[in-house]
Amino acid sequence: REGLIDDPPAIPKGSRGANETGYIRDDFRPELDALRGGVGKGRDWIAGFEARERERTGIPTLKIRFHPVHGYGIEITKTHLGRVPEDYERKQTLANAERFTTEELRGVEQGVKGGTEQAASLEREIFEELRQAVVSRATAIREAAGVVATLDAVAALAEVGRRDNWVRPIVDDGVMLEIRGGRHPVVEPLLTQSGGEFVPNDADLDSSANQILVLTGPNMSGKSTYLRQVALTVLLAQMGSFVPAESARVGIVDRVFTRVGASDRLARGESTFMVEMRETAEILANATRRSLVILDEIGRGTSTFDGLSIAWAVAEYLHDAPGLGARTLFATHYHELADLARTKARVANAHFEAKEWGDEVIFMRRLKAGAANRSYGIQVARLAGLPQSVIERAREILANLESGELDDRGRPRIAGASDGDDSQGDQLGLFAGAGAVVGLARAQPSDGADTEASLSPIEREILTRLAEIDPNQTTPIEALQLLCELDARMREARESET
Repeated sequence: REGLIDDPPAIPKGSRGANETGYIRDDFRPELDALRGGVGKGRDWIAGFEARERERTGIPTLKIRFHPVHGYGIEITKTHLGRVPEDYERKQTLANAERFTTEELRGVEQGVKGGTEQAASLEREIFEELRQAVVSRATAIREAAGVVATLDAVAALAEVGRRDNWVRPIVDDGVMLEIRGGRHPVVEPLLTQSGGEFVPNDADLDSSANQILVLTGPNMSGKSTYLRQVALTVLLAQMGSFVPAESARVGIVDRVFTRVGASDRLARGESTFMVEMRETAEILANATRRSLVILDEIGRGTSTFDGLSIAWAVAEYLHDAPGLGARTLFATHYHELADLARTKARVANAHFEAKEWGDEVIFMRRLKAGAANRSYGIQVARLAGLPQSVIERAREILANLESGELDDRGRPRIAGASDGDDSQGDQLGLFAGAGAVVGLARAQPSDGADTEASLSPIEREILTRLAEIDPNQTTPIEALQLLCELDARMREARESET
């Protein structure tokens, strides 16, 4: 370190292949200083030589130039060639000028060039000596670097812990994970710097009690942040650091398994869903009772029923597999998974609270017990900037879905026309009042009288015929004949009305 300059260049200044110079510190080696001094004096002499020659020859444009191959030369433009002294020796011809040298300049140039080469050679020798010295102490240097790296990491954690009010956790051999007032070590300071406030939340997991926590709640409410902050708290605690919480007890975790985010491996022929399933399979194959499992939205990349089925089965496996019982945080938008708590003893529900204010949704960022009943996805889509027409249509379709799968004519409500079109298409229905007949067949006893009163005589007749049929005693051909008879009766009734 004492031999090298503070900031050695990657390619040292003046690099000309073997003539690399400038990376050994001044005053490190006297003979190198002497060579550098000689080179410096020669260059100073050359700089003064230019002024002297201008005065001697009377050529105002005379300049001393350097060429990597031809060395130093006195450059004179062709308009002044008639003033060139007799002691000048032509050296190089250019398009608009000639270059010359003198015996005196040549001697100084050789001294500068030789001194530069000698200095470069000596610098290489010094550098090689330094390199060998470093190699001979490589083990000690690596050990010292490791100690410094450890001190740097510990000092950084101590500084952050003091600045952000972290606490010393309890790490034991139990299977509990108990965090009070937990915070995210990265998100919190970033949020604070921008003038926001981070909302802390608790975490309680126990392999023998609350083993799986199913997290539901709106988009943007904080589920993913919560998953990560719990995992980071465990990592910090087990590496010996203070943690961002009011208090924390961490039962030793052997591995932290995560299934978060969305990524693909298209070059390997794997879609995002395939990657998700591979990661899930890895978790189920290797997790133990000591593991911490973080699952963020299992089953998103396939159909709703497939995804929900997979998510449910994964949760059951984590709960029921012999010897497993891994502490698990399971964030999902499949609200149906909340029903796991009714049948699985070690499953609990929690959700992140949100409030509605008109068309706005306000995220409270607070974790509360129990399941959420909404995801507020359309509100988040509006915040993201989707066109208003798309938002309105999405609300209409959501209302259709929430009011039932089929309308009173048996058509899917999700396909309900937004422009008021209520046509049945070209196919003639079996009944003009099919919705009423189906409604009567499905009606509860309390509303049967009102429904029956609204039927026409032909509808009552057809309903009576249907009620008399015993499906178990009716052959296919008899059913087809009855269908034809009923269709004919409907056609006759319509013709008579018109």
